[in-house]
Formats: sequence, structure tokens, C-alpha cells
Amino acid sequence: MKVLRKLVLWLVLAPIAIVLAMQLYFFAQIWWWVDHNPVSTSFMDRQLAALREKDPKAQLKHKWVPYNRISNHLKRAIIASEDSRFSEHEGVDWEAMEKAYEKNIKKGKVVAGGSTITQQLAKNLFLSGERSYLRKAQEVVITYMLEYMMDKERIFEIYLNIVEWGVGVFGAEAAAQHYYGVPAASLSAAQAARMAVMLPKPRFYDKNRGSSYLARRTDLIMRRMAAAELP
Repeated sequence: MKVLRKLVLWLVLAPIAIVLAMQLYFFAQIWWWVDHNPVSTSFMDRQLAALREKDPKAQLKHKWVPYNRISNHLKRAIIASEDSRFSEHEGVDWEAMEKAYEKNIKKGKVVAGGSTITQQLAKNLFLSGERSYLRKAQEVVITYMLEYMMDKERIFEIYLNIVEWGVGVFGAEAAAQHYYGVPAASLSAAQAARMAVMLPKPRFYDKNRGSSYLARRTDLIMRRMAAAELP
């Protein structure tokens, strides 16, 4: 009987201990990244592994640049396109998540996430692109860790430098060079708006740059950029 109790107790406590250990790992990583730049991310590792299945010598296009060497046009365009309340919320826009939940219920599957920039950063750093409520819950936990440990400018700086922008292309500097042959600091308003619109489906738009939706959405974001508040 004692053996059975110990077994049941172990079965209950072991998963809890594993989950807590994971959260401690995430927290420690975020603490380190407050003043150290991430070298790689979960999304980068997955993309590199996929590319190397076809070409063992494949490399990602990625170069870190400081926040002040990224065009304000790009910063405003991303906020206008991805998260207009970035400077105001505490990491999670619950109203947007509620709308996404209602949309998912109607569709009968997870098709929208309602993620803020901080949530997208959490996902890119640690998680996968799969859509599930369990992954979403972990994303929210990591999001609050990021907002607790970092100010908005640091969160945005990391996001701008690690977000995926095409096939094997990560970060604003590599993306600016990949699409326009210029440094991220020199992006025009139109170039920045177009790059911002690509973010939800970067690999698709990398291969379909003549998309009519991309052109229409770019015009809309350009009109919204002036109202975007930078951190």
C-alpha cells in the first residue's frame, strides 16, 4: 500500500516539478537577455534544421543591430500592423485574445491567436508555431516574464532582431538587405510598411512578393504609421 501511495504521489508531483523547472529555465534565460543579446531562438533553430535537410551547409541570414540603428519607419509600421497598443498594455491584449477565441469557436479550430508583439517574441524565443491552447498558455506566462524583466524598448529591440522575415531570414538588418539591399537604418516608409505586412506569413511573401493583398495592406499600414506610438 505504501508503494502504491508513493507511486501515485510521484505521478502527481513529477509533472508539476517538470513544469516548474521549465518556467525557471525560461525566467533565467530572460534575465540573461536583459543585457545580453540572444544568439539564436527556437524559430531560428527549427528553420536552420529544415534548411539543412536540403543543404547541409545552409546558413541563416541574421545580423544583430542596436535599436537606434533600425529605422523608426519600420518600428512604427510594425506597431501599426501588429500591435497598435504595444506601448500601453502589460504584454497581453485580452480584448484581442477574446476576439480571437470567438473566431476560433466559430471555425471549430485554432485559426487566430490575438498575439501582441511581446507574445510573438515569447513564441519566437522559446516555442513552436503550432496552434494549441496549451502552447498559448505557456506563451502568456513567458510574456509576463518578459514584461516584468524588460522595458518596452528592450522587448521591441529583441523582437526586431530575431523575428522571421523570409526563408532563412531573421531580423530587421538581414531582411532590409534581403529585400532592398539597404541597412535597416535606411528603410523608407514604404519599404518598412511592406516588410511589416509580411510578418504574419514571411516565407509565403518571400516567395510571392507580387501579392495584391501585400500591396493593399501596405498602403493601409502607411496611412496608420503616423499614429503609432514608439516605446
